Amino acid sequence: MDSTILVTGATGTLGRRVVERLLADGARVRVMSRRPRPEGDDRPYEWAPCDLAKEKGLDAAVQSVSTIVHCATDGRNDVEGTRRLVKAARGAGNPHLVYISIVGIEKVPFFYYNAKLAAERLVMDSGLPWTILRATQFHDLMATMTTAQRRLPVVLVPSGLRFQPIEVTEVAERLAELAQGAPAGRVPDLAGPEVRHARALADATLRAAGRHRLLVPLRLPGKTFRGFRSGGHLAPDRAVGKVTYEQYLAARARAGRL
Repeated sequence: MDSTILVTGATGTLGRRVVERLLADGARVRVMSRRPRPEGDDRPYEWAPCDLAKEKGLDAAVQSVSTIVHCATDGRNDVEGTRRLVKAARGAGNPHLVYISIVGIEKVPFFYYNAKLAAERLVMDSGLPWTILRATQFHDLMATMTTAQRRLPVVLVPSGLRFQPIEVTEVAERLAELAQGAPAGRVPDLAGPEVRHARALADATLRAAGRHRLLVPLRLPGKTFRGFRSGGHLAPDRAVGKVTYEQYLAARARAGRL
């Protein structure tokens, strides 16, 4: 086993930032992705084509790595994908497994959160050295909740919900740090700097994009949204993120991405 760090989901929103941070730190990186390596990509990492859902290429991807940062996520296959990854890793020398999860998944009965919680248990029971980091929602997700409705005459906003969004690069930096350190078990949560009402986030997104829409509150029923309304997904005592939502929006607007 060498000091190579494998990143699953390495071309996704979080994974590609983790790869960038690790490369900046001088780490040896192996990128795992279902996609082929882009033509002309000469960045200094290995490329491991792999489909976790089909286990195609998995054994080769995990071979001779010291650490796996598991960023790949799919609401339908998170548990099975993690199970397959753990099995392959155990057969490849017991690397350190670093898993990214979500704050409050045991408090909000959302199907995706249930899957993340089950995946956490697989990691903890794997017999591998492990580290789990939980984070709050990324700024990108909060913005998408509004921008995805750009063609509608109004913007629907979940009533009574609050969020604590965090900048994805801050999560990537912490994951890269953990990947280059010793296994640490469940580490302190990582949460954004502010708890904000969904309506305030939607309003800020519209203003940054120069759009004007009526915000219509939508009261959502059921256990899942009761869990969200109770704030189970928040971590105000771990408000360690630095980038505010408005700062994120300003950067997106300057880049013409709103």
